[in-house]
Amino acid sequence: MVGVSTSSLPTLPAAPASGRPDVTAQLRDALIGASFTADGLLELLGAPAYAALARSETVPALRATRGDTPLAVLVRLFLLQQPVPHARVADVVPVEACLESGWLVRVGSDEVAATVDVRPYGGPGGEDWFIVSDLGCAVGGAGGIGSRDEGVVLGVGGASTTLAGLTVRTPVASALDLGTGSGIQALHAVQHATRVTATDLNPRALHITALTLALSGAPAADLREGSLFEPLKQGERYDLIVSNPPFVISPGARLTYRDGGMGGDDLCRSVVQGAGELLNEGGFAQFLVNWQHVEGEDWQDRLRSWVPRGCDAWIVQREVQDVTQYAELWLRDAGDHRGDPAEYQALYDAWLDEFEARKVRAVGFGWITLRRTGSAVPSVTVEEWPHPVEQPLGDTVRAHFERLDYLRAHDDAALLEAHFRLAPEIIQEQVGLPGAEDPEHVVLRQHRGMRRATKVDTVGAGFAGVCDGSLSAGRILDAIAQLMGEDPVMLRDRTPAQIRLLVEQGFLEPA
Repeated sequence: MVGVSTSSLPTLPAAPASGRPDVTAQLRDALIGASFTADGLLELLGAPAYAALARSETVPALRATRGDTPLAVLVRLFLLQQPVPHARVADVVPVEACLESGWLVRVGSDEVAATVDVRPYGGPGGEDWFIVSDLGCAVGGAGGIGSRDEGVVLGVGGASTTLAGLTVRTPVASALDLGTGSGIQALHAVQHATRVTATDLNPRALHITALTLALSGAPAADLREGSLFEPLKQGERYDLIVSNPPFVISPGARLTYRDGGMGGDDLCRSVVQGAGELLNEGGFAQFLVNWQHVEGEDWQDRLRSWVPRGCDAWIVQREVQDVTQYAELWLRDAGDHRGDPAEYQALYDAWLDEFEARKVRAVGFGWITLRRTGSAVPSVTVEEWPHPVEQPLGDTVRAHFERLDYLRAHDDAALLEAHFRLAPEIIQEQVGLPGAEDPEHVVLRQHRGMRRATKVDTVGAGFAGVCDGSLSAGRILDAIAQLMGEDPVMLRDRTPAQIRLLVEQGFLEPA
């Protein structure tokens, strides 16, 4: 969670104390021993009930945990927030130590309940991790809880996992998780960064992050309280910066976990622009953000203006919603649709008034990746790609910028001397009328990464089809010219632009 001002936190249940690592370690062992893991959860609940949890629907999971197995007990206790008899819990976890340290509390005459949500989460290498969050926030995101307690710390949501999958995972000396929330990005980062700094405006979020790291058996992070870049020390630099900021464009800042508190998309712009000077050479900064589509303004130009000096950028718009869809999405997220109809209408009006005053017609959702570059002319790519992609995408993101470096270092003459190979899992599709002698056009399609598709002409299709690294690009073009009866010099002159596009988009790889 990041923001622009501090405020008093609401009264929430006390989170477990993080000063008892022995209890946390015992609890972790008990959870894993009972198969309270991502795989164990799926096996117990079954795919339909497991998927229902992501929609904030718990009834199927409650039905699946009617038994008395250790795993069923833990799911009801920590994930579904149901009171469980003390004696039954004592058979599974060190109950007295958990009561003393605050993981559990006594309720009724002989039952105990969890003070926080604990959700099993599978790491990229098969690790058994656990994401801690406030009660009611591990299943399906906020589920409207924000309308009651703005200081809550949310669990794993679609945005969290998307950013985690996008992030470039190479060994680095330093990483920054800006607005850490429940700590999922920090948890990933401590696996490949020597030093991880995690910041948040909400001190409760920092406490929850410490619990997430400890319960997952992960190294600790340097946790700092404050807004945006305020907690950072003068001169600090990072090799990786990640942030899933409160990107919702709303009239006001009722809900700290999602509303930035600045006008329009200014908070997202500030986060992106401020990251540039904090990156070491070659370092990456990666964000999930929203941006306004303003009347009379090209949205791509708006985002290009956000890119800090000295950085390459790859910006992908994944979805666009008109202002009514956008307002309804976030009013429902806060649970406002379940309250007083007149109040809901007033809130809806306020959103539309704000958009109208700013001449906003729609809101874009997407990813922004920056990379600090020494190039005199940084590259900024802004595109719309609403189609399915393959997660995780971190390697695809890294390879995109490596290809930019390659293309910058090779002029057309050097490109024709270079050797290329077709990337794995590329297929060719010919599109045309049935029975036609020749296709209207040829499409190359990826089955990995961004899963792009691009039209190519006959020369491009033939060139890509024979790229196996054995011949230079120029020699391949000479052979194509001979087969097609074309002037080889003319073909060499006009084809490098198409080769560059195929390399940039990942259809061809330098051999």
